[in-house]
Amino acid sequence: MRKIYHLSTCNTCQRIIKEVEPGKDFILQDIKTKKITEGQLEEMHKLSGSYESLFSRVARKYKALNLKEKQLSEEDYKTYILSEYTFLKRPVFIIDREIFIGNSKKNIEAVRQALS
Repeated sequence: MRKIYHLSTCNTCQRIIKEVEPGKDFILQDIKTKKITEGQLEEMHKLSGSYESLFSRVARKYKALNLKEKQLSEEDYKTYILSEYTFLKRPVFIIDREIFIGNSKKNIEAVRQALS
């Protein structure tokens, strides 16, 4: 499977997708208009090894809910991601059986290499 979880309103997501030119065989899912299902999140978890790796600490709600002060469990990360799309670190690329999470330069370079 080849899929990208992203936000169509996020300039960074759109810039990265344009830069890596993923091709027409990718399914793009805008997580704001089509919520992530529990099954999709579980698949991402299986590939990444943890819900924490999928969790965005730069989401505005992270600060608003004062989550930095709390000790979150894997189940907490899962619950927050399912309840609010902004808690998913993005973009998330799934290329065959590999997952690439976030917008770091190192990660985007790994996506490019996986596509070449």
